[in-house]
Order: sequence, then structure tokens, then C-alpha cells
Amino acid sequence: MHRDLKPANVKITPEGVVKVLDFGLPKAAEEASTPSGDPSMSPTLTIGATRAGVILGTAAYMAPEQAHGRPADRRADIWSFGVVLYEMLTGKQMFTGESISEVLASVLKTDPDWEALPATTTPPIRKLLQRLLTKDRKQRLQAIGEARIAIEQYLAAPEPATAAASQSPKWRSWIWATAGVAIGLALASAGWWAATRPAPRPLMRLHVELGPDIELSRSVGGDVLALSPDGTRFAMTVRGSGGRASLAARLLDQTQVTLLSGTDNAGSPFFSPDSQWIAFFADRKLKKVSVLGGAPVTLCESGAVARGGSWGDDGNIIASLSTTGGLSRIPDGGGVPAPATELKKDERTHRWPQVLPGSQAVLFTAHSGSSNYDDANIEVHSFKTGERKTLHRGGYHARYLPSGRLVFLHKRTLFAAPFDPGKLALTGAPAPVIEDAGGGFSSGAADFDSSRTGHFAYLSGRMTQTGLTISWLDGTGKTQPLHPTPGLYASPKFSPDGKRLAFSMDSGQGADIWVRDIERDTPSRLSFLPGRNGYPVWTPDGKHLVFRSSGHATPGIYWIRSDGSGEPRKLTELAAWPHSFSPDGKRLAITGQDSGLDILTAPLEGDPASPRLGKPEPFVKTPFNDGYPEFSPDGRWIAYDSNESGASEVYVRPFPGPGGKWQISTGGGAQPIWSRNGRELFFRSGDMRLMVADYTAKGDSFARGKPRVWSERRLLDMGPYPLFDLTPDGKRFAAMLAQPETGEQKPVTHLMFLVNFFDELRRRVPAGR
Repeated sequence: MHRDLKPANVKITPEGVVKVLDFGLPKAAEEASTPSGDPSMSPTLTIGATRAGVILGTAAYMAPEQAHGRPADRRADIWSFGVVLYEMLTGKQMFTGESISEVLASVLKTDPDWEALPATTTPPIRKLLQRLLTKDRKQRLQAIGEARIAIEQYLAAPEPATAAASQSPKWRSWIWATAGVAIGLALASAGWWAATRPAPRPLMRLHVELGPDIELSRSVGGDVLALSPDGTRFAMTVRGSGGRASLAARLLDQTQVTLLSGTDNAGSPFFSPDSQWIAFFADRKLKKVSVLGGAPVTLCESGAVARGGSWGDDGNIIASLSTTGGLSRIPDGGGVPAPATELKKDERTHRWPQVLPGSQAVLFTAHSGSSNYDDANIEVHSFKTGERKTLHRGGYHARYLPSGRLVFLHKRTLFAAPFDPGKLALTGAPAPVIEDAGGGFSSGAADFDSSRTGHFAYLSGRMTQTGLTISWLDGTGKTQPLHPTPGLYASPKFSPDGKRLAFSMDSGQGADIWVRDIERDTPSRLSFLPGRNGYPVWTPDGKHLVFRSSGHATPGIYWIRSDGSGEPRKLTELAAWPHSFSPDGKRLAITGQDSGLDILTAPLEGDPASPRLGKPEPFVKTPFNDGYPEFSPDGRWIAYDSNESGASEVYVRPFPGPGGKWQISTGGGAQPIWSRNGRELFFRSGDMRLMVADYTAKGDSFARGKPRVWSERRLLDMGPYPLFDLTPDGKRFAAMLAQPETGEQKPVTHLMFLVNFFDELRRRVPAGR
């Protein structure tokens, strides 16, 4: 299929040869001119052109099925050929309008003006046009070769009544040119001819449909997208059955998506230099898999949460194997990791590396905290000399592009600056280039990538600070406002008496704990520490809250009075997330980061005026990611989630143990919450619905019922951040919902794709000296 046949794509060489240009969308996107003021010529290009619901082409020349967004085949090109032939004969466009919508409406509803055809148009040509321009494609001409045969037969034996007219030079040139277009379309499957155009080429923006039934699986701090260096395909982490993440790959000029088996729990994919392999992190390992599929190969062990990698052309991978520490070097055939960079004083992490061409240096992000990467530094380390320098302060996730530009993120905006890879230095000031290429919620993930060919892909429309409200949700699906002021919220937690709701709010400069008095309908800010403050947990008496604080010089778990009086006190410096107090308030269940996502409990010691957290004791320590521990109302059990089965599921163990283990969810589950009635356990399903399972507990025995859907309303998907909590009476939830007005889930099913992005950067960010 050509998909965008129009006069602009038909040329005649000085030798009189008709050439049909730009076969296939990737070439059409690269070579097309910028949109003009004429709405009938406005390109509405997408990738995934043959699938339902996708519009592709130029409005005035689209087939009706294209304008409807229905699946298109070669008969759409036959229609477009008919529109071009009609325009050649009449000297005017068949469909016009003042807007794209009007043009498309005309395509769908208006019949061609046959009276506009010249009087010399013969019956065979009129009949051919009518066959070409039949809106019902089942009645349309089925093969373009038939048009060529009809035209050649007419030229060989024109009807006597019109012989004189048909032999005129103008008429014959039209007919022969039209026949040339038909021949060109008939030979489209043999390849396409690329015209040479003067640089710079115009920037083209395309919405790239990922594929039928494909939804991205986003995770905080982990990239979901990778574009192959040769620009022919992209890889992505997608949501599978039970909410399980896995890798998928797709060629850009096709709609078929290949799910790569054996890649469960995959994250942060990146390509090999030859575009034939995809490396990724899963189950505390760095792995690689062929783009054609097959069994993944384990390259080395990694931490529970890794932060990016880059495959050099020297046969080595540079990767951030954990959330803390420097970068590591791993042979691309597998082996023991070796240090590649070392932390400086006050640095906590190096992450998101990119090996520069020639594998003599690496770009990376260095930071002293675990969040708020707007304050991080962009560094470059020379393997040749051992020298390291800071390129820019205040940014993260830097990438060098072959255009001679370095791009990075700051405040969810993509900046670009000229960069000399020989001198390893910026040669000009950064300038903003894309405002909607923002990264993850707080951990600095950046869902963008580029190819050597000048393509740039990114995930747009990330959650902004004005996108969320907190709603009441009951089991019937009924909602009403609870905290209607828009903001970027997470971790709602009801006080033990249900009269107050604590939550974190991201201001763009950091995050703080807020408490809303539900009866008085008033919110108040509770924490004033710098950096990011989140994951509030109420003490059983409701007088205090504990929370995680990071992104500053003294991170840890803090304790503060819930009425706002007094100063926060640090309980521990442990890099961990608090989740639940035992009913007597004597132990705190946490997820430990330094130990790899494992579950621990720690005693609360001292008095309320000067508390401290005692030595943590392991509760669940496995090679898998375990988290969100929640004490049961009687304190005898802890529910938690783990990906030990390949997908995240909810489990229950007796506390303090030992004892058995019971799986509660089936088909995916996370973030359990106990009802205080001692009979129900709630959790989030893989498809973001609230589920509930009945249970009975006697002695050391725990019996659970079959999970059922509690509400069909979908929760917002923001990776691991908790976005719901149950009221003490067990009747309602406070929740952040996907599309609160309709309750419909809005999965991420497309990317933004920029063609000729390097040319655009050269225009907007000139090279320095």
C-alpha cells in the first residue's frame, strides 16, 4: 500500500518518466513537506495504518474507509488514484472544505461532480472513474492493473466519436501520465523510489499506534521505550495478563507486535548497536533477547530495582544495576560486573548511562538523593583518560544524538544543547525543545529514545500537576468529590477514626504530606522538609504519622504529630518505605531498599516525644520484589505483594511466624488492605480494579475465598504508587480514578514519533563554537 497517493507524490522526470514517490508511511513521513494552509492537504499521518480506528493519508485524497478510521487495504490506494485522475481531467480538487473535518465529511457523504469532467471525456474513461470512485470498496475496482489495461486499450483503439479529441497532445499527455501512475502503483510491492531533497528536512509529528490490544506498562524510575539504532523498530514494556509486564517489539512499517516470551517483569529495555538484540532488567537480572524472539540470555545479577543501561560498540554494556552506587561494566556475552564509575562524596547514585560513540566515554546522571532529579547533575566519564566532568547542573537522563546535540530533561521538559563528543563538552547554552516529554512521577524515568536515522519517539501526556482529584468510591461504582482540588497526589491514608485523610502532594519542586479534615472540608500542610515526603502511615492512636523523606541531606523515616504541632523527628536513616503499624503500635512494617525490595518489621522504641526505630528484622526475604506489608486488624497476619510467580500477586503469612503462606489473588494483585471487620481483604488487580476476597482465620489456619470484583471503576495507573485507601467502616474508598467523570480507563496505546528531529535541532539549537 502507498497510503498517501496525491499529486504532490507524482512527478515527471525531464525524460518524461512518471515516478510515484514515497511508498510506505516511514518514507512518506520523512520526505513529506510541511503542512500548508490548505486544509485539504493537511496530513493526518499515523503508524499502524491498516488497523481499525486509525486515520492515515491526506484528507482530500483519502478513501472513505480511511476517513472512517476503518482498516484499509489496496483498494484505498485505488480510490486515491481515481481522485488524482479526476483532478487531472477537471483541473480542480474533487473534495474541498475550510477545515479537515469538512473535507473528510465531503469524502464520506458527497458524490463526485461528474458534470465537471470535460465534454471530451470518453465513456470508457468515465466508466473507469466511476469504478475507481465507488464509496463501497466491495464494488470498487479491485486491482489497479485493471485500470492500466483499460487505459492502454482505449489508447490503442479510441472510440471513433472522440478520436480527434483523444489524439490531442494535451489529452494524450494526461492519459499517459495517468497510466504511469497506475503502473507505479502496480509495482509498489517491488520497492519505492526515494527522491533526493535538499536539507534540512521538515519536522513531522506522528501519533504512533502501538498495535491492537497493546497497552504500555509504566513503572516509576524505569523506562518503557527503546528505539533501535537503525530506526526500523521499537521495543516497549507492555501490560499482559494479570497486569504482568513483558517486552514487545514492532517494526515501524508494520502493525504486528511481537510479544517476546520469557520476558516477564521486564523493564528499562535498550538495543544492541546492530539493532538485533534487546537488553532488559527482570527478576534481579540483566538479560538480553533477540528481536526475533527465543529464550532470553542472563548476562549478570542486578539489584531489585535497576536504573538503565547502554550497549557500547566495544562489546560491553554499561549499566546501573541498582538504585545506589556507581555504574558497572558487563560483557555483552555475560560475566561478572566490574566497576565503571565511582561515587564522589555526597553522591548516592549514578544512573541512566549512555555509552558515547566509540565507547571511549559514558554520559550519566549523578545525584545525592533518590528523587527530585531536577537537582541532579549530568556527568561524562572518559574511559580513556579516567577524567570525569560535570556537563550541566540541574537535569537528568541525558542522551547524545548524532546531530551533535545533547538532550536532557528538566522539570518534565526536554532541553537540547550543542555538544562536542571529541572534547566532551557543551558548546552552547541549553534550550527547551519539547514541553510534553516529561519523565516519571518522581524517580526520573524518561520515556524517550532516538535512532541514528533522526527519528525520535517519546511518550507524551504524562501526568501533570493539575491532573488528579481524590474521590469517594463505593461498591456500586458511585463516586463523589472528596478532595476535588486538582493536583498530583498519592498515598491516601485515613486516620483510625476516619475523620481525616493524609496524602502526599507533588508541587513540582518536591512533595509534602497534607492532611484533610473531612468534616470541616479543610486541608493543611503537615511536612515542611525539603525534597520528597510521602507514604504517610498513621499510628493506631491517630496522634502521629510516620512518612518517608528523601532528596535532601538527611533522608530517612520521620515521625510527626498529626495536628501539625512540633517538629518532625527522624526515626531511622534506613532507606525504606513505611507501610503499616501493628495494632498495638509497637512494630512498623516496612519495605527495605538497601536489602533489595524485602519486607522487614522494626520495633518502635522510646516515648512519643523522642521515638526511634529499632533494628529491623527480616519478615519476607526472597530473590523477588516483595512489598506493601499490611498488618491484619488483630496483628496475627501480614498481607503483602510479591512477583515470585512472575506476576505481582497478594499473599498472607502469619506474624511473627513461622507458618504457611497463602496466595490470595489470582491473575494479578497488589497493595493489599484489610477490612476492620476481620472478614475481607481488598487489593488492586492487574487491570486497576478493586478486588475483595473473604477469609476466615482460626489458630494457625487461614482460609480464603475466591476473589471478586468490588467495583468496576478503574483506578489511575501510576506504577507502584498507592492511590487508594479503605474507610474504617469498610464501606467506601478514597481513590484516584482513571477519568473520574466517566470511570473509563485510558490506557497508553500510542507514542509521539518525530521524523527529521535532528534537522529540527540544528535549526532550533545552532552549534556553538
